[in-house]
Amino acid sequence: MSPNGQSLVPGQPRLPRRTPGGSLVLPAAIGDTAMVFGAGVVPAGYWFDTHEHPQHQIAWAARGVIAVEIGDGYWVLPPTRALWIPGGTRHRTGTTEGATMRGIFVAPDRCPVSLSAPTMLRVSPLLHELFDYLTQPETAAARRQRAEAVVFDLLEPVDVISIGARRPVDTRAAQIADALTRHPADDRTLGEFANAVATSPRTLARLFVAETGISFGQWRTQIRLAASLPLLAEGLPIARIAGRVGYATPSAYVAAFRRAVGVSPGRYFSR
Repeated sequence: MSPNGQSLVPGQPRLPRRTPGGSLVLPAAIGDTAMVFGAGVVPAGYWFDTHEHPQHQIAWAARGVIAVEIGDGYWVLPPTRALWIPGGTRHRTGTTEGATMRGIFVAPDRCPVSLSAPTMLRVSPLLHELFDYLTQPETAAARRQRAEAVVFDLLEPVDVISIGARRPVDTRAAQIADALTRHPADDRTLGEFANAVATSPRTLARLFVAETGISFGQWRTQIRLAASLPLLAEGLPIARIAGRVGYATPSAYVAAFRRAVGVSPGRYFSR
């Protein structure tokens, strides 16, 4: 259940009955078809509770940008991208600026797609139109079945590496993690952060490695890159993004992004 008592997946997949400041159109019964669609406006800053469901899900927003957290992975999804979430995968979905979200749930026993891990998908203009078409509750079952078959044919994985890092649990490291998540451009050194939480730099460095699996420097890089993704999705210039997430020059940001992800920032969301 969400903080407002909303049922996320009560046996049958669906979006919550309502979200703060937004309204939802609940999916109708679909008979022998493979997918259930829900549509809703999710307000800025809202996140659904971490949850899981037996059905596969395609997380997608028709307008705006949503984000999905799964373990250490973080995916940002403009309308040209969606995320395949296998059934039984714990995840958390939300939006920074607000979005029109589609809840697309797929019955595993009727699904011809075999993606066993979270996978980013390319959303072409045709797939976008089909998602909108299938969201309409009055679409007849036979037409839905034909449209769903085309949807499955159009699901095209995008080969990208997810961005993000596990949050440390120790209160000292967690304070620093929270500060950098709120303000990724904070350029304080490990020693300065250590003084702020009354511990030694060596202890702090050891805590980050033990609790996140990576060094403090690597952790900060992942958080900065994750913070840059919504800005990339909105189409902001690289020069503005670099400064907002803590890089002195655009070239430093591009180099860090390419090392971590394998492609340049400009290609991450390219069609």
